[in-house]
Amino acid sequence: MAMGARPGHEDRMIALRDCIVAVAAQEIGVQEATGRNDGTKVEEYLAYTGLDKGHSWCAAFASWCYGQAGLSAPRNAWSPALFPLARRYTGQQIREGSIQPADLFGIYNQDFRRIDHVGIVQKVQGHWILTVEGNVANQVLSKRRSVLTIYAFSNWLD
Repeated sequence: MAMGARPGHEDRMIALRDCIVAVAAQEIGVQEATGRNDGTKVEEYLAYTGLDKGHSWCAAFASWCYGQAGLSAPRNAWSPALFPLARRYTGQQIREGSIQPADLFGIYNQDFRRIDHVGIVQKVQGHWILTVEGNVANQVLSKRRSVLTIYAFSNWLD
């Protein structure tokens, strides 16, 4: 065992990552009630981060999934807040294949000049990721995205 390593830590991290992904995947198909960032589940995600219906909810959804897995962070409805430099993967780490299930990915919006969409990595498939993300087409869904289209990845677990 490596010096400083805790027995079973890696297994616990894998189980925690699996739990976050399972929580997120269970929500696939949740839809807004009227297409205005509302509905019972959407409002539950927003309330988790202190907001009422009517707000964008992709970051609230990701935060809620972590919360359901027993974690207190991240817990923020503002997408850029989920990508602090201390938690971001470097370009080299991304090229080396360090991205893992339950990491967060961020999409950059040129008009806003910031990350404006976030989701959860469900699975890494070479240069692609399978995701679970909220507030896409007014629902929670899974998408396949090229790693090259992702602006940032963050790791809230290790």
